[in-house]
Amino acid sequence: MKPEIKLYGTERCHKTMYYKEYLEDLNLEYQFLDVELNQAHTEALRSLYENRKLNFPIVTIGEKKLRNPSDTELKKWIEKLI
Repeated sequence: MKPEIKLYGTERCHKTMYYKEYLEDLNLEYQFLDVELNQAHTEALRSLYENRKLNFPIVTIGEKKLRNPSDTELKKWIEKLI
């Protein structure tokens, strides 16, 4: 079973939009979780970190958390986990 991909961010964040496009270009299924429009998504993102900071964009692939990853890093983890 393939791990689930989630993208935490906001529509107004250019880096978040970059990752959306990146994942779509690879034809990967993912969940976009807007942390400004949905309090549950905000809380889910805060729960990923002990300091509970609202750091985004974050891409999760299963249990792997990638904060603002480079293309190379994101590609490496997608190839490894998907």
